[in-house]
Parts: sequence; structure tokens; C-alpha cells
Amino acid sequence: MQQLLAPLVSLAAGSLLGGALFHMMPEGFIVLKPLQAGEWIAAGFTAFLALEQFLHWHHSHRTGRNGQSRREPMGLLILLGDGLHNFIGGLGITSTYLINPPAGVAAWLAAIAHEIPQEMGDFGVLVRSGWRPRKALAWNLVSAFTFPLGASLAWWVRDSVSLAPLVLFAAGNFFYIAASDLVPEIKHHAEPGFALRSFACFVSGLLFMLLMATTA
Repeated sequence: MQQLLAPLVSLAAGSLLGGALFHMMPEGFIVLKPLQAGEWIAAGFTAFLALEQFLHWHHSHRTGRNGQSRREPMGLLILLGDGLHNFIGGLGITSTYLINPPAGVAAWLAAIAHEIPQEMGDFGVLVRSGWRPRKALAWNLVSAFTFPLGASLAWWVRDSVSLAPLVLFAAGNFFYIAASDLVPEIKHHAEPGFALRSFACFVSGLLFMLLMATTA
């Protein structure tokens, strides 16, 4: 599983950065002044730092070797963190789509590129820490349903509030996940062949998002 996850994590890192840089930020900067836009990006970045610091949660991209005694606390923290992450993602990606559909699709694709290795890693961590596979899979699916909840909220408030701050807030989330969570995973292995493959996948994710922005 780790060999399968490694290139996906690298691709996700490039896709998330590309989605934030080439799609979400430009849409937010159209509406807000640069200083205001920067404040919302910083807020999104800081919110995910707080999520990790106070819930002791982080995205899991490795199968892990956690003890049985930590099964329930670790599982609950992983699921709670994923639920909050998915809810914020639903808010930001749907807001981006409502402002500019092609940019929203690009943000959604970037999120998918990240969700695949994240959910695989989380499933592996839960199973290795003692959860039954069916239970781990079921609760992972439950945590995913917070994404449509966030999307529905963005849809309901679209006529009453400006969506640009939500887009930039989500861009800050993308920056944090890519820079603090995914890039360190890429740098974890020093073997030259692995490093080259990881870098190629990272650049591919960036270039794909750039291509979507230039052809939209």
C-alpha cells in the first residue's frame, strides 16, 4: 500500500497547490483587495494548523503501527478531523464553483487527488490499530458525508453572503495540507529513484492544474 500511496501523495501535493494558486486565488482576488484576500488565506491556513494542534490530528498517508490501546481515541480523532476537513472542503469548493464553474471543477479534481491517498491511509491506520475493516470503511464513509453538508451550506447562503472569502479560506486549507502534510511525505524517502518519481508526480499535478486554468 505504501508503494501505491507514495506517487498519489506527490500528485495530490502538486494538484492542491495548483488548484489554490491557479484557480481559487485568482477568483478571490477579483472580488477582494489583496490585503483582505491575504487575511482569508492566512485564516484558512491557521484553521488547519489549529485543527492539528488542538485535536492532535493529521492526515494519514501511511498504514501506521499504532497500539490496540489507542484504537478508539486515535480512530475518533482521525474521523473527527476528516469530517471537519471535508465540511470545509465542501464549503470552499462549492463556493468556487458558484463563482466560476471551471475553477470549481479544478478545485474538486485537486481535492479528489488528495482524498484518494488520504482515505486509503486513514483506512490502513484504523485497521492496523485494531478496527475491523468493515467498521473502518463504514466510518470513513460517514465522515465523507460532511462534504455535501458543507456544499449545501454554501449553496444556501450564496445570495446572502460573499463567497469569495470562503474560496480564499479553502485555498489556505489547500496550502496548509500541501505544504505541511504532503510535501514532508514526499521528502521522507531519500532514495534517488523515489525522489525523482515523487518530484515528477508533484510537477505533473501542478502542470495539470495550470493547463486547466489556461484552457478554461
